[in-house]
Amino acid sequence: MSTETTAQGTPKLPQVLDDVPGWFPVLDQLLFDWILTRQEDAGDRGDLLEVGVYMGKSAIFLGNHLQEGEAYTVCDLFESDAPDDANAAEANKSYRSTLTRRAFEANYLSFHDELPRVLQGPSSIVPGEVKPRSCRFVHIDASHLYEHVYGDITAAQDILLPGGIVVLDDFRSEHTPGVSIAAWEAVLNRGLNPICITTQKLYGTWGDAEPIQDALLEMIEQRDDCHLSNQQAAGHRIIRLKSKGMKAPAFPKSRHWTEPEPKPAPQPKPTPAPAAPKPQPRPAKPPRSAARRLAVDLLPPVVTRAIVRAKANKRAAAK
Repeated sequence: MSTETTAQGTPKLPQVLDDVPGWFPVLDQLLFDWILTRQEDAGDRGDLLEVGVYMGKSAIFLGNHLQEGEAYTVCDLFESDAPDDANAAEANKSYRSTLTRRAFEANYLSFHDELPRVLQGPSSIVPGEVKPRSCRFVHIDASHLYEHVYGDITAAQDILLPGGIVVLDDFRSEHTPGVSIAAWEAVLNRGLNPICITTQKLYGTWGDAEPIQDALLEMIEQRDDCHLSNQQAAGHRIIRLKSKGMKAPAFPKSRHWTEPEPKPAPQPKPTPAPAAPKPQPRPAKPPRSAARRLAVDLLPPVVTRAIVRAKANKRAAAK
């Protein structure tokens, strides 16, 4: 995804969240907002973590749910070297030409007064930087390589508080089989309980998924903009959701937002000039009598013209 620039070639600062480059579908915005708000309404407290931020779209959204006394940490390679050749090739192919820490921070500060704690490096540094049992919500959207995703899921399990939520991005894309294998392996063998799946993300918990699934179904069933499928697989209830013309939840505009200039009032259409009256046809001449026709045929033209002029003068004098 390309980054917009100004006429001077510098990155264009976002006015609204949708201006930030990145992949954060409307349905996932709704679910992030619903899950985090539900935690806050229940009085749950805990830190936030995002692994893999790209240009900051979902990180900015998460930051809007940071409560007083909570910590927020993000991690990404940015311009740093990848830890192995496979990860370097992945980074070069996907985002190396556009992703910089400076661009992420500029986007984030367009919406928030302070940056989160930024870890620049591979996701393997997270366990040494984030305390165990400290987070209520972890979003993983970093490397798509199986070994890296496996490690990220292990870290999330250690970092999350009991009942905390983990979100795994790109768990079902055809170009990310490593994420798919690591995600479903965690479900089948590592105790991860799926809450729901969307086109792009798997939401899960190592706690009891049933209460939040019941609440989620109640919320979704009241909407008419979301397809719902409730399935069973390998002993797990799988709630599958898909947007149906859904609109993004409200989100504050950035500090760079400006009121769009009002559109000029439409000009009245000019009144067409009245059409010129059609010329009236000349009245038909009365037919000539038999005597006149005979005179025209027999008299010389000069005499006929003299008679016509005389009659015309007589009619003019009579008016």
